Amino acid sequence: MYETKTKETEHSVIEFIEGVESPKKREDAYRLLDIFTETTGYEAKMWGPSIIGFGSYHYKYASGHEGDAPLVGFSPRKAKISLYIATGDNTQDALLTDFGKHTLAKGCIYINKVADIDTEVLKKLIVQCAKFVRETYPEA
Repeated sequence: MYETKTKETEHSVIEFIEGVESPKKREDAYRLLDIFTETTGYEAKMWGPSIIGFGSYHYKYASGHEGDAPLVGFSPRKAKISLYIATGDNTQDALLTDFGKHTLAKGCIYINKVADIDTEVLKKLIVQCAKFVRETYPEA
């Protein structure tokens, strides 16, 4: 049976951020840490080796695959900063038009730096995502 690799760990979020090589990315990571903590009300936790997650939920797919994941999160990766924010519908599209410079992938938004985005829109996206996940997975 498949086992998810991204699990909540006891590793230090601050130690992880301090280990980010780029001073600018490290600064952005602290800024995002503040935004996500303030917006969600959850304490940041490490998920796997490189995702900073907030809150958690349990999912179960029709296929039988199930696991736990953070409600929302981010990772200051070398190339870009990954924002793990998914709404599951097109309500995200309207907000993204005002979000700023970004690219999209399934369940993920990539940015180069926090200065490229509107942080007020980011907060709205975080709230929207948490609401969507809680409605989709009521055990969250």
